[in-house]
This record gives sequence, structure tokens and C-alpha cells, in this order.
Amino acid sequence: MIGALRVALVVPTLDEADAIGVALARVPRDLVDRIIVADGGSRDQTVERALVAGAEVLAVGRGYGRACRDGASAAADCDIIVFMDGDGADRPEVLLALIGPIAEGQQDFVIGSRTRGSREPGSMAPHQVWAGHVVGWLLGLWSGVRYSDMGAFRAIRRDALIGLRMREMGFGWNVEMQMRAARASLRILEVPVPYGVRAGGRSKVAGSMSGTVRAGLRIAATVARVAREPASAHAKHEEQPT
Repeated sequence: MIGALRVALVVPTLDEADAIGVALARVPRDLVDRIIVADGGSRDQTVERALVAGAEVLAVGRGYGRACRDGASAAADCDIIVFMDGDGADRPEVLLALIGPIAEGQQDFVIGSRTRGSREPGSMAPHQVWAGHVVGWLLGLWSGVRYSDMGAFRAIRRDALIGLRMREMGFGWNVEMQMRAARASLRILEVPVPYGVRAGGRSKVAGSMSGTVRAGLRIAATVARVAREPASAHAKHEEQPT
């Protein structure tokens, strides 16, 4: 909890047994009321290790976006939703930098930018950095909001997230959220965050060429779909009292 606001951390997982314990051990528990691991059917020890680490585990269907959506839906008693990957690369020690501006009533949506922060060698492939800048530039032309990254580590007011009417159930979830947030005129802030190499296992995206291509195509399709939607499909955000 921060101030009077309850905070939920949603962690989508699929076969992250080698990393989930490390990822959750870094979470500042004094700032988080609930840790929800939204698991898409792991066949390893991810669920068991998440439970040992003190998280709630929610069984969800396959799909990164679906896990994020269902995890956020399960946190109906919380005011701020934080998303973080379960591979140990994100650094939740800096969580306050994301939720603080929201709790203070200054922002609705705060994104941790890996490209603007300090990165461990090998934590991001060159094409990931390049893609973040290119997509950010395109979204800037489309919406007037310039992003530098599409990373998972982000925080948003739960009521604002509901108002975005998210549809993407795959790897396009992050970019769809950013596009809809811009169109809805949310108060958006990017903050530089540290980023490390994954604690174990292999990335579903960067770990193989096929994974990279599939994710890239999904993200491109999401950008095209949301860009074609009429402005009326993107509800303007009405600020809620804190």
C-alpha cells in the first residue's frame, strides 16, 4: 500500500521456474498488497515456487495479454496495478518510482523505460532497443506521445486500465496499452529503470528467431489494428478522486 491506495503486482508466467523465485524475492513487500502470478500453464515448478515465495497463483489460458488481463481483473480490491515479467530481469526494487507519481495524483500511467535506464550487458538485444525506438517514433507521429520502450514493467490506475478496453491477448498487450493510453489522454510518464539479464530459463521472445519473428508480427498487427480504430473506440479518461 502507498498512502491510502492498494497496490497489486501482476506477474504473467509460463515455465519460469528458474527465475520466478529470484524475481519475487526482490519485490518490496511494504509497497505491495497482493502479488498475483498469472500462470499460463507452466509444465515446470513455476507455480510451486511462486507459492513458496508468497504469491497468489491464478491459472489462466495461454497468451501474455490474457495473463495480464486476468491478473488485473483478479485485483478488483486494488487501486494501482503494476505489471512485471517473471524472468528476474525487471528490478522491482525501484517500484516506488512507478507507483509514487500515481499515488501522488500526478500521473495515471507510468512506464519503466529500459532503454533510458542502466542495462546489464546482454540484457537487451540490439533489435529490441531498435524496435522500441522505431515503434515509439511511429506512435509519436500517430498520437503525439513519444515512447522509448515497450517493456513490461509499468504501473497504471486500475480504473484507467478498465477504461482502455484492452483486447490484445498476446505479445501486443504492452503496445496496445500504450496506444490506448495516449488516445485516451491519460497522464503518462516514462521513468528510466535498471534492467538485467534474466535469472534463468530462455526468453519466449528473444530466446529464438522464431519467437522474435512471431512476437514482432503480433506487435505490428496490434499497432495496425488499434491505429485503424475510430477515435470513438478510445474512451477519454475521467480522473477519479484519490
